[in-house]
Amino acid sequence: MSKANVQRMNMSASGAEAVLNALPHPVLTVGPDGHVVDANVAAEAFFAVGAPVMRRHKIKEFVPFGSPLLALIEQVRTRGSAVNEYRVDLGTPRTGSERVVDILVAPMIERAGEVLVVLQERTMADKIDRQLTHRGAARTVTALAAMLAHEIKNPLSGIRGAAQLLEQSADEDDRTLTRLICDEADRIVKLVDRMEIFSDERPIEREAVNIHAVLEHVKRIAISGFARYIRINEEYDPSLPPVYANRDQLVQVFLNLIKNAAEAIDDAAEGEIVLTTAFRPGVRLTAPGTTTRVSLPLEFCVRDNGPGVPEDLMPHLFDPFVTTKTSGSGLGLAMVAKIVGDHGGIVECDSQPRRTTFRVLMPIYSEAGPEPAEKS
Repeated sequence: MSKANVQRMNMSASGAEAVLNALPHPVLTVGPDGHVVDANVAAEAFFAVGAPVMRRHKIKEFVPFGSPLLALIEQVRTRGSAVNEYRVDLGTPRTGSERVVDILVAPMIERAGEVLVVLQERTMADKIDRQLTHRGAARTVTALAAMLAHEIKNPLSGIRGAAQLLEQSADEDDRTLTRLICDEADRIVKLVDRMEIFSDERPIEREAVNIHAVLEHVKRIAISGFARYIRINEEYDPSLPPVYANRDQLVQVFLNLIKNAAEAIDDAAEGEIVLTTAFRPGVRLTAPGTTTRVSLPLEFCVRDNGPGVPEDLMPHLFDPFVTTKTSGSGLGLAMVAKIVGDHGGIVECDSQPRRTTFRVLMPIYSEAGPEPAEKS
């Protein structure tokens, strides 16, 4: 074979590898003995392990026991034709719970016994559906906040003033009751004030924000206060580009998420919170109020080793007034959902015992705003 032909073959193989690694979906090949032959970058991210390590193991070691994927691979080898399976859960302790995917398995015609496996995460569609639900919940709170501000705060002011007048001529026992009226009126006003944040519909002032600077700022606040006895570790991608966001609102988002994680940990001595940042291409969402589809490749996570979120609470986690805390108002995560949604991003939660992850997906900053963008 001539040197030119060898060079062309090498270039072709290199180009094919580049194409595979550019795909947002996990792709891997499995040999006749069940060993992983190769895997693209998306597959490495999905299974949380590098391709060199995967090649030393069989595919059954990376999926749940008795997974339908294993039967599909054998079926393709027997029939010699491609098959599809929809909504298969490949979740494991390594990859997280409920990793629901659509699966395509096809024979490798030029490689006897090898099969190609392509996974498409159903969770992406589910994330978008949940995000739309979160935005609807935020709009509900917005309307409620505006109504409360007008219909409740004014009468409360009159009630409090009347109680103060009564206190001047009341005996000691009655003063206890008038002070109770004033305290309860103040408490309700504080709650309404917190909800009024939801009714702020002004455009967000956004700029290039270094997410690592935001997370370090929030971390300093946490370790000097509510998380002083909890380890907070970082797993950052130092090459991450700026996020297109409002810095103060991002501080509010991650302060809420880290405080929520700290309060969920039942044993502070063994408690750990992990902050991670990563680049995850392939997620696009229509920005609020526009027809522009925005790429959301920046992933920021807050993970804790607390007991996890109750299963019956998961579908309503970002709804207002939903909380497991005896003294909580249930507005913290609703506020997080509103802020992230206003930025055109996605927030979601994946929870299992000792591994609860809140994941925020956000757009990149460019001189023209979020990048890349396209008309839908």
